[in-house]
Amino acid sequence: MPLDTAQTGPRPGRLTSHEARQRLEHARNSRLAQLRALDESAQSTDAHLVSAQTEAIQRVLTEIDEAFARVDDGTYGTCRGCAKPVPAERLEILPYTRYCVACQGRATA
Repeated sequence: MPLDTAQTGPRPGRLTSHEARQRLEHARNSRLAQLRALDESAQSTDAHLVSAQTEAIQRVLTEIDEAFARVDDGTYGTCRGCAKPVPAERLEILPYTRYCVACQGRATA
């Protein structure tokens, strides 16, 4: 779902920059809360497991930062694989995704 950057307001099926930023901020805040919880439980949990979880959360935080950059450059919501709009439903679940479902499957294969 590409961003609607027109000054006249959003068109149906498109996110405004503000809406995209809100979704990304929520995703970022959720991951930061997870990191804090891991830090607090680190002494009573397997260190290897905590390290793996921390690395996974850090990767998502990097993806979120990259999504903010796509909002800024106007490419947010456009699939990096096929250049088609990423469906709104996918962006609701993964606001930082770079790919549509089909291209994500090819990217991870």
